[in-house]
Amino acid sequence: MRESHVTEGAGRPKLPAKLAGHPSVRAVLARRDSEEVDGPPPVIDAEWLRELCLAAGADDAAAVSLGHPDLAGEREHALTALPGTRTLVSLVVRMNRDNYRSPARSVANQEFHQADEQINHAARAVTRALQDAGYRALNPSAGFPQEMERFPGRLWVVAHKTVAVAAGLGVMGLHRNVIHPKFGTFVLLATVLVDAEVSAYGQPLDYNPCIDCKLCVAACPIGALTKDGDFDFLACATHNYREFMSGFTDWVQTVADSADAADFRSRVTDPENASMWQSLAFKPNYKSGYCVAVCPAGEDVLGPYLDDRKGFMDTVLRPLQEKTETLYVLPDSDARRYAERRFPHKPVKEVTGGWRPRPQES
Repeated sequence: MRESHVTEGAGRPKLPAKLAGHPSVRAVLARRDSEEVDGPPPVIDAEWLRELCLAAGADDAAAVSLGHPDLAGEREHALTALPGTRTLVSLVVRMNRDNYRSPARSVANQEFHQADEQINHAARAVTRALQDAGYRALNPSAGFPQEMERFPGRLWVVAHKTVAVAAGLGVMGLHRNVIHPKFGTFVLLATVLVDAEVSAYGQPLDYNPCIDCKLCVAACPIGALTKDGDFDFLACATHNYREFMSGFTDWVQTVADSADAADFRSRVTDPENASMWQSLAFKPNYKSGYCVAVCPAGEDVLGPYLDDRKGFMDTVLRPLQEKTETLYVLPDSDARRYAERRFPHKPVKEVTGGWRPRPQES
């Protein structure tokens, strides 16, 4: 038996009679008939959008078209996350600088995680407001958790740094972090995807806020950064992310490889176990992040460095360099040799980093 259909309103698709008679359907159609506009404006007002982002808790924001040439590598991923995406909205939240500069990792990590929660809340609030205005919008996580089923491939939904640079909110620095022209490196980023165009888009900066001081190179305890601009990703990930993904895998492997409790304790110290527990029970601890801590770039940050460069290094750089802490490095690596030569007072510990060894060639 053929199902009967009912047309509700000019230009609308025919609905099966049973569906058209549902109370929710009738309410939606009645509301549409009573409104002058059947849908949101096709183009979002840029000023309205910026004010929305700031009211949600962001310290800066700008939009960029998904068609921007610098986002060619992001298009497929953005459209997979939200089919119909037309615009990416980049949000910035600033961190409290002296908290992040503290040699006490509890202080620095707490600041990072608080800012991470703020930027995620802001992005969610913007997404909710856009949704309520009639648009489709989505905010991927600003940081962890990520798409671990893809490990060790691309774990992120959208590359927040790439989007922020294209939107004009900063430039990538030598330390591989975005430097905001005002707030410097002390920022966290998030992105909101939306299925509409915006009346005005941000423009990339025509200068680099980086002042080429190389303090990030001097601060890195395992030599992941060089003055020439090279970056050793594995060295950085092995140490700084010791209590994230791959570092946790290495810790578990150590448990599995130990003959008994005494053998395990000979391999892993009590402070290391306590720190891993703390990361699992609360939030993961970054072991370093010193490249951000010492960066003087940004108009709000630069003054003390210009006034007294020696004093800046004595109060910001030296405490991080002089701190006694374990440095985690891959076996027989440049990172190990650098750490032992440059920071002999910092104990060095070889770990696998949790990376799977390459299969032996037959």
